[in-house]
Amino acid sequence: MKDNFIRIVFIIVFFIFLSLKNIEFILWALIVLAFFTFRDFIKLNKRVLKSIIIFNLGVSLGYIIMALIKDMNPWHYIIYINLKVYILTYFVFWFFSKYSVTKFMSFSKDLSYLTTITLSQIYSYKKTFEDFKFAFKARIYKLTDKSPKFITRTFEFFLEKALKDSKERTLAMKTRGFFDD
Repeated sequence: MKDNFIRIVFIIVFFIFLSLKNIEFILWALIVLAFFTFRDFIKLNKRVLKSIIIFNLGVSLGYIIMALIKDMNPWHYIIYINLKVYILTYFVFWFFSKYSVTKFMSFSKDLSYLTTITLSQIYSYKKTFEDFKFAFKARIYKLTDKSPKFITRTFEFFLEKALKDSKERTLAMKTRGFFDD
């Protein structure tokens, strides 16, 4: 009962944030959210900014270029969309730092299984990436022309690992009844 209530509250708050159309309302919602998360505010901000900056920068630059070509003022929309992405990401990160993702998805056997597979893959890739990062730091004293080769090899490794893992995951999911026609 408590878990269902938490799910419903999360969904309602998420859709309230999603439905905000006015920049001032988004800023007020962000202030209220920051008030509730004041202990984790700096840590959450770092995580949110790291996770959205590249994507938002690319989308924003594309929109600015198109707006300038069409002789439009893009700034209101750029601020609006970036604030909305920021507040939604911030809320989701904060919520799932307090409540388990797997517990949240436990209402459905299939979603629970998919969440578990996804999280195990994320943790596995994160650990492997950290191992590569430490190996790179341990073996190279100064960044030389070896670093692009190392980065290329690391990317190739992760690409091959992703392809192999996706085949294994697909087979595992098929045996559990997913992808039935």
